[in-house]
Amino acid sequence: MDKKGTPPNRNFRLLCFAISTLLILAGITALVLYLVYRPSRPHFTVLGAAIYRLTKSTSAVPAVAISTNMQFTVAIRNPNSRAAVQLDRLCAYASYHDQPITPPSSLPSLYQEAEGTVVVSPVFGADIVPISAEVEAELMNDEGYGVVALRLVIIGRVRYRPGPFKSGWVGIYVKCDLLVGLKKGASGQVMLLGQPNCVVDP
Repeated sequence: MDKKGTPPNRNFRLLCFAISTLLILAGITALVLYLVYRPSRPHFTVLGAAIYRLTKSTSAVPAVAISTNMQFTVAIRNPNSRAAVQLDRLCAYASYHDQPITPPSSLPSLYQEAEGTVVVSPVFGADIVPISAEVEAELMNDEGYGVVALRLVIIGRVRYRPGPFKSGWVGIYVKCDLLVGLKKGASGQVMLLGQPNCVVDP
């Protein structure tokens, strides 16, 4: 017992109670802030596509290759009403049957205010893009039918700024599957068949 007559155990219990109360209040405050400012991932929508070249390469090396040049117009929307979004180290490429048919193209860093939308139009392609013989045959066959299934891939990192807070950088991987109407020898804007579906990971 101390000089004032208070048992030491009681003082210790009071201290533990005060600390527990503070921790509970801090946890409730953090939960409320998370629910208020919880950010959602950016939304990606393919608005249009132009294919200027998608043919067999005339180069003899490598033995199987294609020549490509294309452009996609993509809208990136920040759906958050209380958080800004920053996108960085972005690059994009096109693939067919999970095989890249263009080299990656860098995109500028983006900063979006709450509920903001920005439109980008990356252009990519190369005179020589090595692919497998099977993929080349399937691609040429689809062009013969006039319908080609492509995938636009966008890779980078994202950071959220909810209210007074700022998150760390996290990776972002976007896959947009689309069907385009494309005939052999055609060049320019192509028709999007159906609504392109974009999936954002994580």
